Amino acid sequence: MHAQKVFLAGATGAIGQRLVRLLVDAGYDVFGTTRFEAKAAALEAARVEPIVVDMFDAASVARALAAVRPHVVIHQLTDLSGLDASRPAEALGRNAHIRIEGTSNLVAAALTAGVSRIIAQSIAWAYAPGPQPHAEEDPLDLSAEGTRAITVRGVVALERLTLHSPPLAGIVLRYGRLYGPGTGRDAPVEPPVLHVDAAAYAALLALERSESGVFNIAEDCDLVSNRKARNELDWSPALRVDAS
Repeated sequence: MHAQKVFLAGATGAIGQRLVRLLVDAGYDVFGTTRFEAKAAALEAARVEPIVVDMFDAASVARALAAVRPHVVIHQLTDLSGLDASRPAEALGRNAHIRIEGTSNLVAAALTAGVSRIIAQSIAWAYAPGPQPHAEEDPLDLSAEGTRAITVRGVVALERLTLHSPPLAGIVLRYGRLYGPGTGRDAPVEPPVLHVDAAAYAALLALERSESGVFNIAEDCDLVSNRKARNELDWSPALRVDAS
């Protein structure tokens, strides 16, 4: 029996680098994307088939998916490079852009390539004001204003495409604010928070234990509930990737 093929979009990002190790160790045949040719060698060293592709180039994304024909796509794409606190709208706009257009290109290519499932990274702090802790069925903050509206717009588009593109089955992981290796933060900051290793484990467990749905993936706090992920995925915020 051949290993299941996983197409990991964003394989060289903070979560992607940790997730690569988990997927390879679990026996998956991993194809990982990067925007930069210079990063391909590191993916090869991690036993990943590198795919250098611009996720905004729909035709290139379609060719990549058609060549691989994976069973599952894992979407860990973000654009957090060069964040400038003096120009938050510009920085958040880039991230929203990849959530909207990058996800659209990825989903369209996955549908054409006959992919059965997609698992996508979202965030756990886009809920509308209301009783806390927020559960997955609570509404998102569609009335957000200012820079928050930029983020929410991207999240709404990403989640809609992931969850409502039949026959593709979609899973959305609403991550807390990341900390740990590769994130630029050694310690948690404003809740909801999440260690990058626990984020990577959530993607692996979603791949193995769920067909579809939305999961809050964050450390215990008063803002969001992680009960569903604990119960259905057997996930814990204490999970860490072996450093060996």
